[in-house]
Amino acid sequence: MARLAAMKYQKIVLLGYMGCGKSTVGKLLAQNLQIPFYDLDQLIEEEIGGPLSTYFQKQGELKFRALEHQLFEKTLAQPQTMVLALGGGTPCYYDHMDTLSRTPGLLSIYLQLPLGTLTDRLFKERAHRPLIADIAQHSQLLEFVGKHLFERTPYYKKATLELALGEASPEAVVQKILAKLA
Repeated sequence: MARLAAMKYQKIVLLGYMGCGKSTVGKLLAQNLQIPFYDLDQLIEEEIGGPLSTYFQKQGELKFRALEHQLFEKTLAQPQTMVLALGGGTPCYYDHMDTLSRTPGLLSIYLQLPLGTLTDRLFKERAHRPLIADIAQHSQLLEFVGKHLFERTPYYKKATLELALGEASPEAVVQKILAKLA
């Protein structure tokens, strides 16, 4: 039933700050809908043949964002139905949110988590995240994430749908999304 209801959307795009669960939720959602899942960060890693963190450090953010934009456009141009998880910063560069809102048959969903929850999650995995790998103190990370959220939230809020996740499990988030699609 949910799969058929979702077919009014050719593409479901998940966005939100890093660590909010876009990839985890995206995979589960795609499985439930029996459609392909793509993670923009993984597509970039496949393109560059290595980890994002290395590319980001060697090439810098501007080159990274240009490549991200190119793969964002290429992925959205594919005619197939899909779930796509964006990188945390993707909505804030170029005109990505306008592109999402102009794309027919596309549902964008902002997965929102409270600042404290994001900071706790990210502190544990910061070594694998190029933007925060060098932040050693939890309090510094809290300030960094808070500033970023302040800057990025206006972009995120342009999504078609906003889901406040709280402490919901990925499975519960998928059920919330499927209920919205029905």
